Order: sequence, then C-alpha cells, then structure tokens
Amino acid sequence: MAKSVASYTWERGFREPTNDLPWEVQSDPNDNDGYVYPPSKEVVTSTHHNDFGVNVLRTWPTIYDGTNSPHGIPDWWQPKKEVDVLICGAGPSGLEVALSLARQGVSFRIIGTPINPDDVGRNLRILDKQDSPLIAGRADGVQPRFLETLASWGLAKEVHEEGPLIERTAIYKDGKKLFFNHSHQSDSRYRGLHIITQGQIERIYVRDLMRHKILVERNTTLSDFTVDRGGQYPVAATLLNTSTGQKEDIRAQFLIGSDGAASQVRKKLQIPFDGMSTDIYWGIVDCIFESDYPHAWVFGSVISSKHGGCVIIPREDGYIRLYTQLDVSQTGPLARSRLAKDPTFAESGGNIDAHSITAEEVLEQANRIFAPYTIKFAAPISWFSVWKISERVARSFSSPDQRVHLTGDAAHIHSVMGAFGLNASIIDAANLAWKVGLVARNKAKLDVLMPTYNHERRDHAVDIIETSGEYLRFVCTTSLGVVKLRSLGLDFAPTAAKGIDLASDSHSNGINGVNGHPPQGEVHETATTSVKGNADSGDGREKDLKFLDKFFKEKGQFLLGLDAPYEPSAISPPSKYSHSEAHHPTPVKVRNAVRAPNPRVCFSTNETGYLYDKMIGGGTIHLVVFASTLHGKVLRNLQLFSDIALESSGFYHRFGGSTTFNIVVVAQCLPFELDRFLIGTGLNALQKEATFVFDDRPPDETAHTTWGTNHERGAIVVVRPDLWVGNSCFLDDFAELDGYFASFLLPSKVAS
Repeated sequence: MAKSVASYTWERGFREPTNDLPWEVQSDPNDNDGYVYPPSKEVVTSTHHNDFGVNVLRTWPTIYDGTNSPHGIPDWWQPKKEVDVLICGAGPSGLEVALSLARQGVSFRIIGTPINPDDVGRNLRILDKQDSPLIAGRADGVQPRFLETLASWGLAKEVHEEGPLIERTAIYKDGKKLFFNHSHQSDSRYRGLHIITQGQIERIYVRDLMRHKILVERNTTLSDFTVDRGGQYPVAATLLNTSTGQKEDIRAQFLIGSDGAASQVRKKLQIPFDGMSTDIYWGIVDCIFESDYPHAWVFGSVISSKHGGCVIIPREDGYIRLYTQLDVSQTGPLARSRLAKDPTFAESGGNIDAHSITAEEVLEQANRIFAPYTIKFAAPISWFSVWKISERVARSFSSPDQRVHLTGDAAHIHSVMGAFGLNASIIDAANLAWKVGLVARNKAKLDVLMPTYNHERRDHAVDIIETSGEYLRFVCTTSLGVVKLRSLGLDFAPTAAKGIDLASDSHSNGINGVNGHPPQGEVHETATTSVKGNADSGDGREKDLKFLDKFFKEKGQFLLGLDAPYEPSAISPPSKYSHSEAHHPTPVKVRNAVRAPNPRVCFSTNETGYLYDKMIGGGTIHLVVFASTLHGKVLRNLQLFSDIALESSGFYHRFGGSTTFNIVVVAQCLPFELDRFLIGTGLNALQKEATFVFDDRPPDETAHTTWGTNHERGAIVVVRPDLWVGNSCFLDDFAELDGYFASFLLPSKVAS
C-alpha cells in the first residue's frame, strides 16, 4: 500500500470513487452504546520528497499500534509473567513466529522495540523504533512458498489478492533488449511472485493476533536476558517500557531473537555474523514514473556496462519500486554532478556520504543507466532509501542450550535479488515455531528436535547468499566474488547467555570481519559475470544470454521458494528405500526433506481443492495415507494400520492422537463410492480419526501420480507442520513410524 486508501462507494453494486469519507459514520451523541469509528492519522511515508508534494498513508493506531494505542489497552489483554516464548522484535519474522504459536495454543509475548535504549549514543543507529507496523518500503514481494505457508495458517487469500502477480520479465543492457519472456512459474497454486508491501503484511498479521487476544508490546525493549539450566522457564528477561521507564521481569521457556540485522540477541550470544559488506549501494524509490522505456511497468532489470544496473518491480496502482545502483566513489558521476552544482563539495574530498544522497540524484543516476531511454517522477515519492548491500549469515542460529534462537535478518541478510529477505523469514518462522511449540507443550525432546532448526535453516540461508549474490553481480556488472559460508557453521558453538553486556557496541567492520572477530568466509570469483565494456560485442551478449539461461534453469524453483531440500536429520532421515535404482520399489517417489507436493483433490460431491487445504495448523504433524482404490492388498494393509497403529497402545495415541497428528487418506474413488467400499472392512478407527479425500482426476493428474505412489502396497507419508516431507513408508511397513516418532516425540501422559 503506497498511499492512503482512496474513498469509494458501492452504491451501484461496484466500486466507484467518491469525495465522501464513508467510514466516518455520524452517530447520535446521546447514544453512549452506539458505534464510534476509531481515530485515524495520516503519516508521511518518505523522508525525501519531489516537486509533486508529500505522500501520506492513513493508518489506524487503535487497531495496529498494540500497547501504543491512543485508546488505551483493552481489558481482554492480560500479559503473563511466565510464558512459553518471548519474541523479541515485531517485524515479519517475529510476527510469523507469533502466528504459528497462536495456532498451537502456546503462550507468548511479543515486544516491538528490540533495541536496548541504553545503546543510544553507543555507535548504534536506531533505524526503526517499531512503535507501529512498518509505514512504507522494505520488502515488496512474496514467493509461492511464502503463500503456501500462510495458507496453512488461514491467511494466504488476504495476501495474494493484494497486488499484481509477476508474469513477465524484461532485461535490457546498454539500451538493447537482452531478454523478454514469461517469468519463472511453479506448480504451486500461487504460481509466481506476488507483490505486496511489507507494511501491509505486518498489518494483516497484527489484525490476526488481535483475534487471538494478543497485542504487540510497542515501546518495549529487551533490557537484558540470561538463561539458567534448571526450571520450567529457564529464560529470565528484563523488559523496559521506554514511555514510562518501568521495568518488568518475566520468564520464558524460549527466547526468539527476531530483532533485525543489528540483533542484540545475536551479539549477546557472541555469534559471529560472517560474510561480506560490499561497496554496492542501492538508491530505492517507490513512486509513479513516466518513461519511454518500453517495459517500464514490467518486472526486470536495466543494465549499463558503464554505470551499473536498475531493478524494476511493478507495484499496485501504477507505482514502481525502482532500485538504482549508485556510485559513491570520488570519481563517480554522482560526485561530479554534486561538484558541478556545489563547488564547496570539493572540500569533503569528493566522497559522498551515502545517506546524504537525494532522490533527484538517484533519478539522475537511473537516467544514465536507462539511456537512451528516460524516466522521470510523476507523483509524490511514497518511499525513499539508500541501502548498502551486505551478505552475511550468523554462524549459528541457536544457543548451545537450544533456548535462544535467531530468525529473519537477525540470522541472515543478503541482496534484494530474489526477494529472499521476507520470504526466508517465514520459512525460518514456520520451521522454528512448530518445534518450539511441541517442546513447550512437552510433546517433543528438546535435545533432538531443536538442533534441527539451525541444521536446516542455516544451510538454506547460505544457499540464498550464493544465489542472490550471483545474480546481483550480473546486474551490477561487477567482478566482486561471491562469498562462501557453508563450512563456517559446522563446528561452531556460541556462548551461553551469561554475564555479557547486552549494550556491547561490537559491529560489522571491513569486508568480512564482524562482531570483533577476524574476517571469515571465502570469496570466490564469479566466472559468469560479463566484463564491463564488452556488452555490445557478440561475445559479451552471448555470455550474458548463456548466464541467464543457465541461472534461471538451475535456480528458477529456488527463486520461488520451492527447491529447498534439507540435509538428513532425526525428523527427515535418509530413506531406507533406494531412490537411485529404477526398478527398486519405493512407497513414493518424492524424497524425504523436500517440499511436500500439493496436488488437486476432491473433498466431497460439491467441493474440490488442494491437498494442503486439509493440512492446516501451526504444529500438527500430517499423516498422508495413499490408499489407491481401497481394494486388494492395499485394503488389507489399511486394515492392519487401523487395527494396530490406531489402537490405544499404537504410536498414534501414544504420541498424542489428534492433538499431535492429522490423518488424511487419499483414495482413488468417487465420493459416493466411499461408503460402499468401506462396508464390512472394519476400518472404524480410521474412519473416526481420518479425513478422506478423493483422487478422481485423470491418471496423469492424480495425487498418486504426483507423489509417485506404489499402488500395490500403498504408502504413508509424514508431512511436517512446515509442509516438508518428514518420512515415508509402505502402508504395510507402518511399524517403521513407531521408531521414527519415538526418536523425537515424547509419549503423552494422557491418551487422546
């Protein structure tokens, strides 16, 4: 949402502009019980403006500002002194952890101002006090995997219907078309990249939390924390209300550091933030533009061999997010332009303070890159920022006692290429929250389950650094090497959170050094980046096309969040069945530790949908049973599963029954045939516990075909709450699941 929502009327059954403010309902002043609309305020969205004026966004503090609401705190909000989880930071990753925990019934508090106030003046810049959801800027696109995760929490529709879907990509270099074609798409129901602002996503999240009686605690900081070894709530934290000065001591089972790239939680744990701070700066402008560039409203890049690159992201209502590479050197065009306008600029040595760059200077640089095409402002600026690209990954995402964990920018930062910041955060949150939830509810073993968070998510973050970094270097026409960080986290053990000053001013320094540690990580030259000045030659163009072809073929599904396999672990172990031998039978062709495919299925005579529609919730483990046609050997195997696995002493009830598991049976029959097929089969326990869906599409489109199911024996697939494949077995090998679940789950004290 780039600006205030316009006023509309639906008097004729469809939306039309109006000069009225229809939400301003005039109520009877004598009616104390009547509706009173909450107060709004209009906030300036950008620190820089142009000749078209100032852009504002209408917001509703009573709804969005949590404990900072001007109407006070509602009586239904009663924060506890002891909670399962304390979330430090109310940006996307912190809010996403909260969404999942709320759906699991896990108690938590979430504070929205993670910076320690004692750090003010200690070489730390407070960029965002977060006393409300983000007003403008930052992340602007969500991948299909992001939306699949949100769908399991019931929120995807509100997000994917907000802005445009990226369907075309255009890349020009030195004024000539290099690529114009369909954007990479996927088998996900959400297909490709959807555009929506980070602020709008945060507002959707905040509204959802209010439905769960949760407020974000604005103007509240984490003053200090320690972790004890014993007790039910080993994390001791001190919170400080920056408005009142009042301190509060609380305890929690877990602390989640979602407090951004300058994470104080990470620094207290003394976890190095390995990687590279590049000399690449982006000037970022959200605005409506006029341009004669033929694809100005198409997703893509404009590259100049001499001046660098621009990235175009089409937004809602005709807006564009324009990223422009800046040259802040003494000899760059920005310096020369400033010198021509202001001779006193030479006194500073000709170097540019990046934060002093104006929107007009960014537009000048964009026109150099766009040449021979031109671009100019056509509306007030919605957002403006200058961003330096850093590529870093925390050496560990977790404390050694597994009580403190990092998510989002606190754990990894990277270039804008691929829109990975916001999209990686939700995968962090979904991966972490179900594990924290099970342990907090005494359903899983902390020492087995929690280490898998760092094991899985750090490797994926390293892949993101390498992938986005490779494409960044292509667009920016730089030979800067790509940093390699995978090996650094293998043997690292962060310090326990004891006796360390949370206000430490250690910070990134130099190209690789961070947090007072020496430079870490290997920098590898990028062989795919074209050489400056050769773009007009046939050889240069051929290299560029070869790079693009190879990059998108290899990375297309990764860029959509779908190609993200995890290494084997207790929760996604190596399969006992060989997938490499063509004639060796396997329960399903889909491997463990990859995204669970989501085929279309039928729910009833009157409704169809997707398999994921029956796999919802934040912490539920899904057992997907592929039962073929419910005949022959598969039916006999299904009877054994119902009689043994679902009896009171079987693994299903032993580990929590329906409070832990969700059984979905995929049957190749029509809905009206099910009752006839089940007559006299003795599947009473299965019918009581399971949801049946119907695989009635043509053979080349069925769920059984999608998963590569063995029709002779049937199959059971464990799909984790984050919608990755945990394990699979033949239907008659269901006893294998007993040992699998026993490896990380705890028996329930009371059978469900």
